[in-house]
Amino acid sequence: MNPYKETLIRRAYAKINLGLDVTGRLENGYHLVRMIMQTVGIYDVLTFTAAQSGIRISMEGGELPTGEDNLIYRAAGLLMEAGGVKGGVDIHLEKHIPIAAGMAGGSSDAAATLLGLNELFALGFSREQLRQLGVRIGADVPYCIMGGTALAEGIGEILTPLKPAPQCVLLVAKPDIQVSTKYVYERLDARKDWRHPDIEGMRSAIERGDLSGIADRLGNVLETVTIEACPVIQRIKREMIACGAMGSLMSGSGPTVFGIYDSQEQAGTARDSLKERGLARELFVTEFV
Repeated sequence: MNPYKETLIRRAYAKINLGLDVTGRLENGYHLVRMIMQTVGIYDVLTFTAAQSGIRISMEGGELPTGEDNLIYRAAGLLMEAGGVKGGVDIHLEKHIPIAAGMAGGSSDAAATLLGLNELFALGFSREQLRQLGVRIGADVPYCIMGGTALAEGIGEILTPLKPAPQCVLLVAKPDIQVSTKYVYERLDARKDWRHPDIEGMRSAIERGDLSGIADRLGNVLETVTIEACPVIQRIKREMIACGAMGSLMSGSGPTVFGIYDSQEQAGTARDSLKERGLARELFVTEFV
């Protein structure tokens, strides 16, 4: 079989945080976290084609650097070096996950690259070996390799798979603003204390398959910091609740907000309302994966 004629396509799924707590800070600046992570049905599509040499990235549906600063490029280079790949690869990215949104879009693309090239070049790395490589790219990459419902600890790389969360309908809204993750964490560090979300209670609700219990325990310590800088996030949350959401929360450091709904109809009504009010342009009705 000639590897240079192989083409492989993979999906890179977005994530949300059902719970996000910060428990400390390391000397190197990384923050210690306890998070409940959940994959959702919004995804990028990556096409990998083996080539004679080099790493070339093309994309549609967004504007991102395609050189060495791109996480896809870094993941490809890292895996190909670790696997002793002599050739190259052309990678095409079809972008659907909102950019800089707190949904791990870049980390998910990097994870899909590690998984895809491991298969394309038949390198034989295990998932655990790929996760160990992935953390060198970003703290969310190991989770994105695993996916599903999980507890993430440490800097995000210590993962405990959980029972799949009960199905529901999600509305995901990305307002047309940018949030600096560095800024959010610096502002959090400046505070003496903050309200910690009930991560253990969330974990128990997931194990019981209790969607109401999950919705009642949604919590993100970064949310109040980001809302101070971007009040539209609070307006989106309130509108989601007014339109019937069981609960609503900002994901990651923001600015994306999601709401949990009982039905497609409710989520659709909320989507239309947010659009009409000009609160968000990137709107997705989706579900847990």
